[in-house]
Amino acid sequence: MDLYQRLGIARGASEAEIKKAYRSLAKQLHPDRNTDNPKAAERFSQVTSAYDLLSDADKRARYDRGEIDEDGNPKMPFGFGGAGPRGGARPGAGGRPNFEDAATADLGDIFEGLFNRGGAGGGGFGGGARRPPPPQKGSDVGYRLSVPFADAARLADQRVTLAGGKSIDLKLPPGLEDGAKIRLAGQGDAGPAGAGDAIITVEIAAHRFYRREGDDIRLDLPVTLGEAVLGGKVRVPTVEGTVALTVPKGSSSGKVLRLKGRGFGKKDGTRGDQLVTLMVDAPAGDAALEAFVADWKGGGNPRAGLGV
Repeated sequence: MDLYQRLGIARGASEAEIKKAYRSLAKQLHPDRNTDNPKAAERFSQVTSAYDLLSDADKRARYDRGEIDEDGNPKMPFGFGGAGPRGGARPGAGGRPNFEDAATADLGDIFEGLFNRGGAGGGGFGGGARRPPPPQKGSDVGYRLSVPFADAARLADQRVTLAGGKSIDLKLPPGLEDGAKIRLAGQGDAGPAGAGDAIITVEIAAHRFYRREGDDIRLDLPVTLGEAVLGGKVRVPTVEGTVALTVPKGSSSGKVLRLKGRGFGKKDGTRGDQLVTLMVDAPAGDAALEAFVADWKGGGNPRAGLGV
């Protein structure tokens, strides 16, 4: 099957249709859900390889033009190594070779016709047996790995099951970004010259309250009116557990506090920070607070800087 048939889509499918088809098939065929079905693991490898090539716009265009095969390898140019009758160009008038049939002959056959030298063991230019192509490594196999946000920040090892059923603990590299590719040498398909590689594309999952900003992590932290006015210690979640954070007296919503080294791992081995934005939570229906504010004459004009 060609790559489009593997995913069950038409050649003119959009990027969204390609992605939707892959996700549906990957969910059905993943080795973790088919431990007793080796054919499912093989099919999972095929659809993943198809998606990796078709999701790359440049490779997809080259594949559609027939320049590369289903494994992403270049195809032989027209007239070289192709199927068809062998034996050289047919002689025409005057014994000259007829090049109308050159597309079905290889270069050795053509030169044999030109120089009247051929056959196994023949000497001179174009003679002798053709050298067989060198043995090739097996195909690379592509995988998609969804990594939890906190694990990606801490570079926690991930358990990965390969198409053949083998499980490994994958170490995440420093400076990990969404879409990063991790190559595992020798973990692809077998071949005469050795196995290909496994290529794992990392997708960092979104978090319900953390946001990534470069190597830093952003968090909006609700605080009470009393904590904002009087200051004090509050508990704050981080990707490595809860820590205590000191809120300065008289803090307003939007004030940003920094927790050093609580962000994403960097390439140089250091860590980004966690940036905590205070969000003052004013309670609704608190009669005592409403009575206090009604008689309170302080506060000035916090909008003076806006010219109003």
